Parts: sequence; C-alpha cells; structure tokens
Amino acid sequence: MRRRLRPWEGQWTIAHRILALNLLILVVFAVSVLYLDAFRNQLQDERIGQLERQAQLMAGALSAVPPARREALLARLAADGKTRARLYGADGARLADSWEASGATYELRDPASEKWRKSVARALDRGFNALVGASQVEDFVEPVPDRAGAWPELREAEATGDATHEVRNAPDLTPLFSAGAPLADGGQLLLTVNDRNFTRTVRKERGSLAIAMAIAVLLSALLSFFLARTIVRPLRRIALAAHRVRLGRAREVKVPRLPSRRDEIGMLARAVSDMSQSLRHRIDNIEAFAADVTHELKNPLASLRSAVDSLDRVDDAKLRQQLLDVVRQDVVRLDRLINDISEAARTDAELARARFEPVDLGSLIGGIVSSWEQRRETGNVRIAFARPRRASTMVMGEPSRLARAIDNIIDNAISFSPAGALVEIAAIHVGDSVLIRVDDEGPGVPPDLREAIFNRFHSVRPKTENFGRHSGLGLAIARAIVEGHDGEIDVADRDDAPSGARFTITLPAADLT
Repeated sequence: MRRRLRPWEGQWTIAHRILALNLLILVVFAVSVLYLDAFRNQLQDERIGQLERQAQLMAGALSAVPPARREALLARLAADGKTRARLYGADGARLADSWEASGATYELRDPASEKWRKSVARALDRGFNALVGASQVEDFVEPVPDRAGAWPELREAEATGDATHEVRNAPDLTPLFSAGAPLADGGQLLLTVNDRNFTRTVRKERGSLAIAMAIAVLLSALLSFFLARTIVRPLRRIALAAHRVRLGRAREVKVPRLPSRRDEIGMLARAVSDMSQSLRHRIDNIEAFAADVTHELKNPLASLRSAVDSLDRVDDAKLRQQLLDVVRQDVVRLDRLINDISEAARTDAELARARFEPVDLGSLIGGIVSSWEQRRETGNVRIAFARPRRASTMVMGEPSRLARAIDNIIDNAISFSPAGALVEIAAIHVGDSVLIRVDDEGPGVPPDLREAIFNRFHSVRPKTENFGRHSGLGLAIARAIVEGHDGEIDVADRDDAPSGARFTITLPAADLT
C-alpha cells in the first residue's frame, strides 16, 4: 500500500521549506516589534489623556475657589493623583507648588546608583526606539527660573485655551509626562508625573514577547533539525547507493527512488536511479556486444586458419586455388565485420555528441537512391522513389547518420528481393512526424522474428547470397540511429502485395517556425 503523502512532501520544495524557516523568525520578530510599539503608543496616549483630563478638572476646580484657598486645594488634589502641580499667575510667575506643601510625590533617580540590570533594560529601550524609528524625546531639565514661559506646553495651552502635553525623559529613561491647562482668570496649571509604572508595563510586555521569541527560535531549531533529517538522510542513502554503483561489486544496485518525495530530493533520487539503471543497461549491452563480437570473429578466423593450415598439405593446384579463394572470402568477411563492429560501437557515442540540424529527407533519400544506381549493386532489382515536395519532409538530425540508417534498410530490402523485383521507397509528412517507408517483394519477415532481426549479429540471409556479404549488424545500426533521433523503426507485411516486407521509420518532424 502506497504511503500517503505528507503536505510538505507533496507541495513544498526544499527551497520553500528553507524560506519558511528563515521567514518564521523574521515574521515573529517583526510582529512582536510592531505589537510592542503599538502597545507602548496606545498606553502612552492613555496616560497622557488621563493627565490632560486631570489637569482640566483641577484647573476648573481652582478657578472656582478664591485665590487664597488655591494653594491648599492644589496640594490636596496633587497628592491624590501622585503628580506634582504648579500654579502660575497671569504674569507667568509661579504662585504655588504642591511639593512645597505636601512633599514630593515621585523621585527622579540617578542611573549611576541603580543595578546593572537597569542599565541593560535602558540599553534595550534605546535599541527598540532605534528599531521602530521612534522620534527623539528630549531630556527633562528643571527650568531656572521656574516661570510659565519656560514650559512649552503652557505657552501652547495659553494660545489654544485648551489642555496640552509634553513627554520628556527622566535621567533613568523613564517617561516624565506633563500637561498644562489654563485657568479662568488667566493663570495656568502644570501637572508633571514620572510614570515608572508605564516603563514597568512596557518592559513586562517586552519580556513576554521575548519568551514568545525564544519559543519561536526553539521551534525553528526543531524544524531545522527535522528539515535537516529530511534532506540529509535520503541524501546519505543516495550517496551510499552511488558508492556501491561506483565500486561495481554488485550485479545490480538498488538506488532508492523515493516516490513519495515530490521535491528536489525526490527528483535527484529518481534521476540517480534512472542513471544507474541506464548505466547497468549500457554495461550489459557492452558485455553482450563483446561476447557477440568474440563469437562472430571466431567463425571466419577458424575458417581462415583451417584454409591456411591446409595450404601446406595440398599439392593440387586447383584445390590450392579453392583454398586461396576461401582465404580471400574470409579476409573480406573479416574486413566487413570489423568495419560494421566499429560502426556499431561508434553509433551511440557519436549521436550523443552530434549537433542536429534541419535535414530534408526527400533530398537525402534521393541522393542515396542515385548512389545505388550508379554503383549498379542492385543486380536486377529496381528502385522506385516517390520523391516528396521539397522541404516537406524536414527533420532535425545528423545527415550522415540518417543516411547510413536508410541505406542499411534499402540494402536489406535489395538483398531479400528476387531478380526483377521492385523496391519502393516513400517519405511523407503525417501530423507531427515524418514517415519513411521501404517496401520490398521478398518473402517478408515472420512475426516471431520481427523484433529479433534488429538484434546485433542476427542474420537470416537469402540462400542465393554470397557468404559473408552481410555481418548481421545493418538493421541493429539502423535501429540505434533512428532511436538516437527519438524515432521508431518497425517491420510488417505489405498490405498491397502478395508478399514482401514493409520497413517503416518514424521520425519527429522539424518545427522550423
């Protein structure tokens, strides 16, 4: 039963997984920063809004009482709100300060006197402000002399007639919020507060986000480990299989194909598996070819050796001449066999390196037929070629190789045709293919031999043919060339004559548009 694909195996490539892992931390970090910045801004707006409302309420209350009672009311209201309240007259002079009546409600701390953890926290604060591009906040400096004109928020409140605010940094980088509000008689009220709880809340939230970041980093590390396993383990299996293939100690090495993987690892596994199978197939072919060559060379060599050995023991001139004829025939046979073996051995390698070009099969076949007629090697067999329209049978290929394949098929047709017979050749363009058809009037090919005749050194020759004229490699070479051009070759009985074979070569038509 085939294993069900996991989501990351069927849809996610390795590049997607690595990108997702890299983006995970960045996304979590970016979301955390944006959230913390929004949280801090919202909290700051809330605190400033509360302080402005408090200033407006206190300004209204102070405006409702006589000037003589304002200082006592100011101190009581400021103590309840944990703020420092200052009252200024219409001329800008300070009239009252809640700290002078009830004592300080907050303390501006010296950073040098705090523990190192506070310094680390302030460094993180500065780093976060730089990261989010927060506007620069000025440090708080107590104005001397303390007059209404020294406070920008009071100047703005006087101009607008409404409560305004400012944000400054205390020496330890905690915020100091201030709000000013006008009184009905022209005076002004200033409230200041060092809101340390604001900083604690923001830093606490930052700590929670740091924990979330740590969890995300841990999760990313675990996912990275898992991803590494999904990459390294199959790669190790493929590498071990490739190593066994290199050693060549096993007849057949099974390279894992990883059919469940749809990513680059799966593609690599199947490519290496196909490569190893192709290599094994090629090695098997080479071994079989070597065995066939050895077998085929033994016959003429044995005949040649027998004839040569007999020459020393024969005195009859006529018999000696017969033996010399046998020697000559065997030499010719060996020469043709060696040439055909060399041709068969070079075919695959040359096709792998060949640069294909547009080939007009009509012109190519016409030249081959003319060559046969000029050599007069057809005996009494006639050749008829139905030449197609020029450039109508174009294919991409190597002209000399294609010519050799077609020539071998014609040679085979002539050799099996009786005297006076006709070999018909045609080339036509059908759909996306070009078909080459060679018909003879010979005995045809039995169905059980139609595949075997394309094997190397398979030769069933006519009885009238001279011994050694063919090596049994012609059709094998033709098939190798055709398949090297992504084509097919087959043989069948003729359907338009009482007897005869029809060889059909099918090649992809060239797309020259």
